[in-house]
Amino acid sequence: MHGEDQINMLFGMNPVWYAGLLFVATYVLIMTERINRAVVSITAAGLMILGGVLTQESAMQGIDFNTLGLLTGMMIIVGIAKNSGIFQFLAIWSAKLVNASPWGILVMLVLVTAVLSALLDNVTTVLLIAPVTLLITDTLKLNAYPYLFAEIFASNIGGTATLIGDPPNIMIGSATNLGFNDFFLNLAPIAVVILVVTMFPIYIFWGRHLQAQPELRQKVMNYREKDAIKDLRLLKQSLLVLALVMLGFTVGHSYGLQPASVAMFGAALLLIFYSLPHDSRKQSKLVHKTFCEVEWTTLFFFIGLFVVVYGVETTGLLNVMANQVMSLTGGDRSVTAILILWVSAIASSIVDNIPFVATMIPLIKNMAASFGGGDELLPLWWSLSLGSCLGGNGSLVGASANLIVAGFADRSGQPINFVKFMIGAFPLMLLSIFISTIYIYFRYLI
Repeated sequence: MHGEDQINMLFGMNPVWYAGLLFVATYVLIMTERINRAVVSITAAGLMILGGVLTQESAMQGIDFNTLGLLTGMMIIVGIAKNSGIFQFLAIWSAKLVNASPWGILVMLVLVTAVLSALLDNVTTVLLIAPVTLLITDTLKLNAYPYLFAEIFASNIGGTATLIGDPPNIMIGSATNLGFNDFFLNLAPIAVVILVVTMFPIYIFWGRHLQAQPELRQKVMNYREKDAIKDLRLLKQSLLVLALVMLGFTVGHSYGLQPASVAMFGAALLLIFYSLPHDSRKQSKLVHKTFCEVEWTTLFFFIGLFVVVYGVETTGLLNVMANQVMSLTGGDRSVTAILILWVSAIASSIVDNIPFVATMIPLIKNMAASFGGGDELLPLWWSLSLGSCLGGNGSLVGASANLIVAGFADRSGQPINFVKFMIGAFPLMLLSIFISTIYIYFRYLI
């Protein structure tokens, strides 16, 4: 029995309407956050199959295993590496490097956050940096909000710079076969500019007013960063594996190696280093503990979302939407690219950027014929990446990293108010998109 007949029997609805309504309902439920987003996406994926829009076999075709493999591999690597104490070491070392100056600490933590977000991913980075930030600001008796605000921006700007820095980039790279070097060479330069420009308003609003008592600064200077290193052997192994993985990302594309293969092999290698010195019982405990730290909720959210979007795509609905965009922009590639940049930014401030990008990828792919082939879509992909990653800075719900920082702040008794954050963040986000517009136009469209 074919999918359309099956839907008509079960629901009496046209497949396009059924898939479209299910997609909208999924978005609404994700936005309300009343139900865990992984539960929402998996349930919606099940309804796509039960309703007959997809078979189980076709649903599997819609799942991007390269994205899942890359995320899983990096989660395992970072989950093991953090046991060495390297991230706490970096934070304390950075604070002492500027003589525990409040503004200097903010700048250093921003730099560490941005670099780690580019090399690891922004969600993992804030999980590791935010607690240390709260420790340092508490010692100096400073309001943590400016620091956490700046780190949210740094995590999303740094994550924009590379293939692995932010989930939207991972998804775009996997769907388009763009490699690590492509993202780094095209997006890292503008990410650096935006980070520098963003620091000026942060200094004017907060930085120039940050002060701490000399005796409190001395307390921070008395921290011994070497004490943060809990396992020197594991530190060396982690740095070796991370270096090999980065090398694999850089050169692997030329040899047909997908990022997921590189990340998963790196994870396997570090698991061997981590567990091998111990007996079999201890090995099992360490491996089990490592796998427990993988963010399975995020991974299953991706799985369900891929199926839902693929279901909508198979009905032809996204093709119709692509044609509407083309008619709106008059088929002008420059107008289309700038429109995608701004719509992505605004939308990613309102909803999580992951489901938005999952929807936009097949929509942009459907524009290839209108522009004369896939190569002509490159400015559109860079616009989608910049808009969705930087747009995540516009509100607390714009990116997963933002919510994680807000959670730490709440638990420390310094909750981040949604409206207060948006009043400061949204204009700064728009500034970054304005800079991106100039960059996209002059580098790719003239």
